[in-house]
Amino acid sequence: MPIEYERKGKIGYFTIRNGSVNPMTPAMHKQLYGHMLEFLADDNVHVGIMQGAGDRAFSAGDDIKTPYAKFDTPMAELEYYLAPKHRMETKEPDTFSWSRDVLALDRFKPIIAAVRGYCFGQGMIYLSHLTDIRVASEDAKFGFPEIAYGMGGAGGSTRLSRFIPHTVAMEMLLTGDPLDAQQALRANLVNAVVPADQVLAKAEAYAERIARHPLVALRVEMEASLRGMDMSRQGALDHAKNLYRMQRLAYGGEERVKEFLYKQD
Repeated sequence: MPIEYERKGKIGYFTIRNGSVNPMTPAMHKQLYGHMLEFLADDNVHVGIMQGAGDRAFSAGDDIKTPYAKFDTPMAELEYYLAPKHRMETKEPDTFSWSRDVLALDRFKPIIAAVRGYCFGQGMIYLSHLTDIRVASEDAKFGFPEIAYGMGGAGGSTRLSRFIPHTVAMEMLLTGDPLDAQQALRANLVNAVVPADQVLAKAEAYAERIARHPLVALRVEMEASLRGMDMSRQGALDHAKNLYRMQRLAYGGEERVKEFLYKQD
């Protein structure tokens, strides 16, 4: 399958595998949706790693050679995009609609990106939405080349200016020119830059440090952080406080919290 998922201990591995630069097809977005549901539902998995197969690309983006579906009428196209029909597709998808469902998932488990080579277009969109810590190879490149083909909107899909300096985001989006690994590191788009043969090992080191913690604590930290970004300051404080109270109740009292937090495997 072009999108592979496997579990090793407490780590779930997502691998984008489609030729030398791993372009995304409509079917791959549907596969990723299914794998994400499996990952999120499995309480034995505490953290994920997302990577591209080979050393040329994480993903060069959506496959521009894939023809878009043809609809008989504008109303048929409207109904397709507004109604949840595509969730029940039995045939291979012929539009990129499933990518919207992937991005709309409530994802409260951390995922680490292991990026080698190109991370362009839809690859960058998934990087921004689906990963929380990012390791890049020295030859990695990050960008949105679609504007050169008359296609804009990546800034809205990624809310890029919320995560890196607005000036850097607009340079990427409006020129279509990519950032190299060191530029991405300076812009806080990635956490670490290492030689290509060390990318996965570095990502796994991050994953092991995360996986040692209780799943419920990871879940609460992820939800408090992600939802808090879209709330007012007071709303974020109240939401985090309520989540923390629920944790304490679940653990059964302060003495059990202390025992739980400092328990050694």
